[in-house]
Amino acid sequence: MKALDGIKILDFTHVQSGPTCTQLLAWFGADVIKVERPGVGDATRKQLVDVPGADSLYFTMLNHNKRSIELNSKNETGKEILTRLIEECDVMVENFAPGALDRMGFTWERIQEINPKMILASIKGFGPGKYEDCKVYENVAQCAGGAASTTGFLDGPPLVTGAQIGDSGTGLHLALGIVTALFHREKSGRGQKVSAAMQDGVLNLTRVKLRDQQRLAAGPLKEYSQYGEGIPFGAATPRAGNDSGGGQPGRILKCKGWETDPNAYTYFITQAAVWGNVCDLIGKPEWKDAPGYATPPERLDKLNEIFAAVEDWTKTKDKFEVMAICNPLNIPVGPILSTKELMEDEGLRATGTIVDVDHPERGRYVSVGCPVKLSNSPVAVERSPLLGEHTLEILSQVLGYGDADLDRVIASGAVGTPPKAAAE
Repeated sequence: MKALDGIKILDFTHVQSGPTCTQLLAWFGADVIKVERPGVGDATRKQLVDVPGADSLYFTMLNHNKRSIELNSKNETGKEILTRLIEECDVMVENFAPGALDRMGFTWERIQEINPKMILASIKGFGPGKYEDCKVYENVAQCAGGAASTTGFLDGPPLVTGAQIGDSGTGLHLALGIVTALFHREKSGRGQKVSAAMQDGVLNLTRVKLRDQQRLAAGPLKEYSQYGEGIPFGAATPRAGNDSGGGQPGRILKCKGWETDPNAYTYFITQAAVWGNVCDLIGKPEWKDAPGYATPPERLDKLNEIFAAVEDWTKTKDKFEVMAICNPLNIPVGPILSTKELMEDEGLRATGTIVDVDHPERGRYVSVGCPVKLSNSPVAVERSPLLGEHTLEILSQVLGYGDADLDRVIASGAVGTPPKAAAE
């Protein structure tokens, strides 16, 4: 039995933030009904296409384990179907522009009239306030949420990260909110609105930088490299390059092969508790007790010298050798793994974190699997649906429409023409 068996999700989301949320719920066993515009579908179906005639990886990797219905919600018959779906489903998830649901005639008050137990979950770019009507994309959220201003090196511009903390990060936050609201409904008997703003999600993930912002009032941030280099701090948390955010000095260092391999690097932390092991490892045993090196405060103005010595050693080993040597010594290190290396990692495949998925149009592709593991609810990753593939199935199985109703609905133009699913 899946953890969310019996829960029906009405998925009005598109692109990345919302689909990330609903895909996670689908992996946990919810029946996710993805509502798409007839003949068009989710915009990402045809974005960054690499196999002509097939849905893009952008779409397939965000919409596993779902069913697709094509529905014209502006058509009167389409509104009838949507009303019936609201009656039958537990959660409605949307990431429309502000006010879109109201303009469709489905305000929160109307949804509550149709189904008092319905949970309405929304992702927006910004919460209520001066920016609430602004359009937001991934990098905009990273910039407005404080991540970009604190990412990069001190002498360079702000940087965004390759991790999709704005879109996928907010989707994960919303999924938690939905499950929490479902749990609350078991006690209260009523649904509620759940919202997650992308700016808020990024800000939540950037909390350690807010920590540092407040610490500035007590003086310079001594664990930052710029302190040891004598560079004054400004009024806001600065960019800190690859410094460790936990107060232990850390850097990304070159490893053997760095001249030709852009990912031949390791992250190395000179943790205070294993300073002696670090000194022995790099051939500097005299540093263990030497004045100016023996304690963490003394070492702050010598970090460039210390990490240069460590890098002289790491450049003689490949990144996996560094990890194999340092881990038994309790020295925290981590190889810089490329996306290619991660896709080929046997351990990640064994746990289902990386999976192969077969698709009737594009063939086999690699995707991420569920990042959360439940011991009694294993996740099988199923392919994304073709556009409208389950339209008739949903109308008959979920709404109970008979043949006459199906003929009427199809004739009305409320739904698209269901495709013939290609042979698996």
